Amino acid sequence: MAFNEDLAQRVRLLMKRRKGFSERKMFGGICFMLHGNMCCGVTRDRLMLRLGEKNAQKALQEPDTKEMDFTGKPLKSMIYVEQAGYESTEDLKYWINQAVKFAQSLPPKD
Repeated sequence: MAFNEDLAQRVRLLMKRRKGFSERKMFGGICFMLHGNMCCGVTRDRLMLRLGEKNAQKALQEPDTKEMDFTGKPLKSMIYVEQAGYESTEDLKYWINQAVKFAQSLPPKD
């Protein structure tokens, strides 16, 4: 299993009604896009978030988060959230909304 399908479906339900929504397979999992910009995704059992460098550093102070190091080198604008950090619907919504805010601040690519 490349990514947790149940988590992907939970994220999809929160994202699919947003204008500019699309999906793309990336990073060995699935990414959810807004206007062509990567917003969030799922790899294995981890929630992947694009928050921007400043917001990612702040988010890393929260429990159950870690730097995204997909290539072996940390990506400063992205983080992983482990299962305990997104288990509740409220927590998942919180994290998705943080990523959506950042993605909406970027110029559209599509």
